[in-house]
Formats: sequence, C-alpha cells, structure tokens
Amino acid sequence: MTDDGPVRSPSRMNALEAMMWRAEVDPRLRSPVTIVDVLDLEPDWERVVEAHEQATRFVPRLRDRVLEPWWGWGLPEWSPDPGFTLSDHLERRRLGGTGGRRDLLDLAAAWASAPFERDRPPWAAMLVTGLEDGRAGYLLKIHHSLADGLGLVQILRLLHGSERDPARARPLRAVPDRDGPSRLGLTGRRAVGLLDAAPGAVLAGLGWAAGAAERVVSDPLGRTRDGVTFLASAARAAVPHRVPPSPLLRGRSLDRRFLTWDVDLEELKHAGRAAGGSLNDAYLAAVLGGVARYHARFGVVPENVSVGMPMNTRGSDDALGGNHWAGLRFAAPLRETDPAARIRLVRDVVADLRRERVMDGLGLIAPLLASLPPVLLARVQGGATRRNDLQASNIPGLSRPAFIAGAQIERSYAFGPLPGGAVMVALMSNRDTCCIGATVDPAAVTEPDVFAACLDEAFAEVLALGRPGHRA
Repeated sequence: MTDDGPVRSPSRMNALEAMMWRAEVDPRLRSPVTIVDVLDLEPDWERVVEAHEQATRFVPRLRDRVLEPWWGWGLPEWSPDPGFTLSDHLERRRLGGTGGRRDLLDLAAAWASAPFERDRPPWAAMLVTGLEDGRAGYLLKIHHSLADGLGLVQILRLLHGSERDPARARPLRAVPDRDGPSRLGLTGRRAVGLLDAAPGAVLAGLGWAAGAAERVVSDPLGRTRDGVTFLASAARAAVPHRVPPSPLLRGRSLDRRFLTWDVDLEELKHAGRAAGGSLNDAYLAAVLGGVARYHARFGVVPENVSVGMPMNTRGSDDALGGNHWAGLRFAAPLRETDPAARIRLVRDVVADLRRERVMDGLGLIAPLLASLPPVLLARVQGGATRRNDLQASNIPGLSRPAFIAGAQIERSYAFGPLPGGAVMVALMSNRDTCCIGATVDPAAVTEPDVFAACLDEAFAEVLALGRPGHRA
C-alpha cells in the first residue's frame, strides 16, 4: 500500500455497470467476481481485520453503497453508506471435510452464489482456516459493477503487503469525510440533468445531420461506402453470432461449481509461440480442446460453440477499479483436433475481431439497455447471455510475492460471473503460474469431474507443443 491519499473514483456508474446492477432482478443474472487465494499459513485474525479496515479507508469505494434514482431516471450513483460496519463484510470460518482444495472450492462456490444486500456496499471477504498442511484460504467477492477483473487486481495490488513482516505497522488512516445525496436529491439532479441535456442533444443531432449531409454531397460514393462499412461492423459487434447452442450444455440453474488448474506460465508462452500464436491463443485453444473432448465423451461434437470474451479498454487515465472492457462474441471451432492448428485458428478469429471498425457492440447499446425497466432489461440481457456456451477471460495478476496479514499468497484464482451461460473460464497469472479457474453451471456441465479431466488432457496436449523436439 502506498502513502498517497485515498483512491478517488467517479461517483456515477457507467451504463455497463448500471446494466449489470439492475439486471439482477432476475437471480440468474447475478454478477459476483470471486477471488480464491491459497495462503501458506493461517494469518493472525487481528491483522486481517486491521488490513481490511485500512483498505476501506484507502479505497473509499469499499464503503459505498449503490443509490438508485426514483423511477430509474438516469444512472445509479455510488454513495457513502452511513451505517457501514466492517463486520457486515468480513468473516472467519473453519473449513470442514478433509481441508483439501475441493472443500475450499465448494465452500467458495456456495458462498459466492449468495446475493449481496442491495443497501450495503456490494463486497464481502472471508478468512478460511483449517486447510491441510496448516494453510489457509482467503475469499473475496465483489459485484461486477464495482470493478471488472483487471480493476479488482489493481485494487488488490495496492492493498496486498509486499513482505511478510513489515518493519513498522502503519497507523490507521482517518475515515474519509464524504457526503452523499439522498435518493430524492439524486432523482432531482438526474431530472434536471435530463432537461438541461435535451436541447443540446437535439442541436448536436441537427448539427451532426447537417454535417453528414454536406459530407455525403461532397463525396456521395465514398461516404455511403464508409457508412455501410461502419453499420455492418456495428451489427457484427452488437448482434451475437447465431451459433446453435450446444445440445450438451443447454441446462441452466442457480447452482455453481468451481474448478481449478495450475499451468506453468513460461510453458504456455512457449506453446503459443511454437504454433505461431500468443499465450492467450494457446490458453483459448486449450480450453476449446477441453470443451471438444468433453463433448466427444458423450458422442456429440458441434462444429462451433458460441464464445464471449472481454477485451480490456482501460486507459492510463482511467480511475482505479470500475469497468473498462468491450464484449467480444465469436463462433469458435470445436472439430479441429490438431492443437497447433487450433491455436492458429483462434489467433486469426481474434485478430479479425480486433480489426473491426466497431468492437464494442455492447458499449454501443448499453445506454439504451440501462434505461429500460429492470424486468425488461433482464429479459433482453438474459436472452443474449444464455446463448454463450463458453466465456473466457485472461487477467494479468500478481508478478511478485504478495502477503495478506503476514501470510504469503501461493495461488490466486479468479472466478467470473456466469449470467445465464454454461461455463466461464478465467486465467489469472500468479508469478510463474497461470492460475485458471472455471465457474460451471452443473445443470449444463452435468459431469464436472469429467470436464476437469478433459481440460487437463487438453492443456497437456497444448503445452507439449513448446517442448524441445516437438514440431507444431
């Protein structure tokens, strides 16, 4: 943690964040992002409490609740929770069972599935003791509207310690002195803002139309072609590929199961390069290979599956935390059995997506969707996300040793939300290891242990490409 002042973030949600928050009128669209850390020893509870108290003072957003304007007039706002109490968000629990990884993941999945209280800051943390070999677990879940995966890692990098026993304890910061509006006051401001913006929007629209007309008159053929190209690109970004859903992954429920894999970071890089791709290409190719193997076990392998993948759009000037990503959708091939060829296919598909004039189709329509009544928003958003057989994410994680209250983080897994889909796989690097976590709906993946074994085989197949003597 630095000695700078508290981290400041915009008070108003953006349209994408508002969508994720409001769509939870349908419980299938809940959006928790969960981190599961494995610690080398059980940290002192008092130090854990002190570290979290310090964290909420350094990142005041952790003390903020979501304030909705009446009648949905405008976007929600983050506002200080006048009744904030750390004990409402932090707990300690002893693990049952054998204390193994499976017990920890089952506890984490059940805990992460519980909804946040809507009138409190949407995050929670848990220290889990009783793991085998004297280890401990640390669980953290936040609502996706508070931060995306990279935004959460940014916060964690500031809050983790860089050594086991610091030379001196930091004095607690003062609680930031901040005032928040009432719901009535927020509604009034939003209403005035809408009235003030209306004339300007009309004039801007007229000006844009006049300018567009002038440009078309000066170069009618070129402008028409450019407009058609733009609209076609926007349509490809905004409308998901019409890939038939996998017949094997159609079931949906509110239950979740967490799975993990540990993959050597350098080996995965070498495998990607050996086949002419990147680490991300090799990662996606391995996941697709595992999904194909799982289908093959049941005698049906579709030609393609629908895949959703976030692309980071965060700039150097963007505030810490929050959400800055574009949602990419594509049809991913399943029947390519050569892992090197699969890596190149993934490379080409993703490269084509990045070359589109418009990549962020969701960003284009998010302001409109966020303004819909929540029930209608949930129907529209759920109808789109349920078509995703697979979602995949790659998050740069910890590059150096990190500690929580004196305990070192040995492994750190990210489990993304699964709003209506079948499988969400996230890779988060932890020094020299790719910690890969999958959130699966057991109604879709009815044999999760078989699914885990299939991905084991697929990663082994891909990693072999980068080893000496192997020809890709």
